Amino acid sequence: MSAMCPTAVPSFRSRIGRDARSGYYVVPRRYRLHLAVSCPQCLQIAVTHSLLGLEETLPVTLLPAVPDAPDGGHQALRPLYEASSHQYAGPAAAPVLSDGWTGRIVSTHTPDILRELAGRFGGGCPDLRPHGAEEAIEAVDRLCEQGITASAQRAGEPGGDPVARNAALGALLGTLDGLDRRLAAQEYVLGGELTLADVQVWVALVQLDTVHRWHLDAAAVHRITGRPHLWAYARRLAAHPAFGSHLDLDGIARRHHARCRGAEAAGAAVQIVDWAAYAPRRATPAR
Repeated sequence: MSAMCPTAVPSFRSRIGRDARSGYYVVPRRYRLHLAVSCPQCLQIAVTHSLLGLEETLPVTLLPAVPDAPDGGHQALRPLYEASSHQYAGPAAAPVLSDGWTGRIVSTHTPDILRELAGRFGGGCPDLRPHGAEEAIEAVDRLCEQGITASAQRAGEPGGDPVARNAALGALLGTLDGLDRRLAAQEYVLGGELTLADVQVWVALVQLDTVHRWHLDAAAVHRITGRPHLWAYARRLAAHPAFGSHLDLDGIARRHHARCRGAEAAGAAVQIVDWAAYAPRRATPAR
């Protein structure tokens, strides 16, 4: 199976209000994001954070690409989890939005964190979650999760039933076709303005090419490449500093290989996008 963020983690889902009566409220540098950008959920948050220009308001701590605790979590996050949940015994997983005043976790739920960034911290400039588009953005999120990520995983499942794998590939191609048609007629997924839906789609495409492709056969990958508008869009966003600057290709590969036991397929040799052309050069981590 392809590597994803840990899923068996209790979800902390406090929300940030408008003023002191709500407990959590926006104060510059009160909160901190803890992210491993090799994780697709963290990558969504990192891109959104950069698009909103929140570097000074909401600091970020970058975590190792591969979780360093035996249970699949991050050692550095353990104190936050233990302070937030009595006798917490699960993995201390990213992403985390923490509160520096209390030393506790505000949220580990990616959709909530994205809403907080766009709605509470961002100040509507740019407006990544415009009024009236909320349901459409949530629908695109589900489309990415089911139509791209889950379908690609099932299509590349080692030893899986061939009929089920073909059906999953068909669902994946159908999803990509729909997005390609949208992007043939408009600049972004929901129209003429960049929104959270574009962040979600772009991260799903990065994962499709850098992770899931490794378990697909070459014929399937060649079929996936046949969406010119979609992949041109992926390249265009990758060239945007808020997107491409967070690409950690080595980290994605190490995270994948650390957690995936599936056999490599011929599609691994058929790269769709040259992501390295957009990714920053990163120092090789000590081993």
